[in-house]
Amino acid sequence: MRNHEIDFKIYGDDMQFVEVELDPNETVVAEAGSLMMMDQQIEMETIFGDGSGSGGGFVGKLFGAGKRLLTGESLFMTTFTNTGHDKKHVSFASPYPGKIIPMNLSENGGKIICQKDAFLAAAKGVSVGVEFQRKLGAGFFGGEGFIMQKLEGDGMAFVHAGGTIHKRELQPGEVIKVDTGCLVAMTSNVNYDIEMVKGIKTALFGGEGLFFATLRGPGTIWIQSLPFSRLASRVFAAAPQAGGQNKGEGSVLGGVFRMLDGD
Repeated sequence: MRNHEIDFKIYGDDMQFVEVELDPNETVVAEAGSLMMMDQQIEMETIFGDGSGSGGGFVGKLFGAGKRLLTGESLFMTTFTNTGHDKKHVSFASPYPGKIIPMNLSENGGKIICQKDAFLAAAKGVSVGVEFQRKLGAGFFGGEGFIMQKLEGDGMAFVHAGGTIHKRELQPGEVIKVDTGCLVAMTSNVNYDIEMVKGIKTALFGGEGLFFATLRGPGTIWIQSLPFSRLASRVFAAAPQAGGQNKGEGSVLGGVFRMLDGD
């Protein structure tokens, strides 16, 4: 086994965090800014790339870190190493309501392809790279863009997604059509393409977008019920616009605010 073998426990329901248990000298790597808490003898270090050691020298590490910019991630990641003589714990929290999905890469063909921004943390040695969609249609209209993340190795990795997560096993030749933003992750043997909605009325007035993802088995897929982009658009639509009045409308405080403003 090339990757560090870590134990973990997930807490919470809709606002989850994962607690990773590290033996002496074990390391976990995480996205910058995902730390929640850690024990005293955990040593934190910022590194280029993912620390998997697959880059080959400084130039390779720089190139690997630069590729992460294409997925909208930072050049840097953070490692957490247990420098003590007994078990220590470090916890990571998801950035928005949803679920944390533990994935054992050795049980999923050693490779998982996931949407950008989904990666949270992983055992040291897991390679966090980019996956280019081979088809232009999937690239331009795939909802998550031409580039997705890929996690490679034989250790544990943790990804997060919004709402409820549904894991589904696709049989050989089985096809499922999914909203492009709802696809969280898939194994590398799943065939992924983008299909346009049929019918001009459905496309213009259906309210479901112009494209959806077509996934063909065999393989495993993970689907989220609430993509962050959908949540953000609803929050933005409900927020007061520039020059508008939305200070507690329909409440006693709303009347007070309007009196103070001279309305």
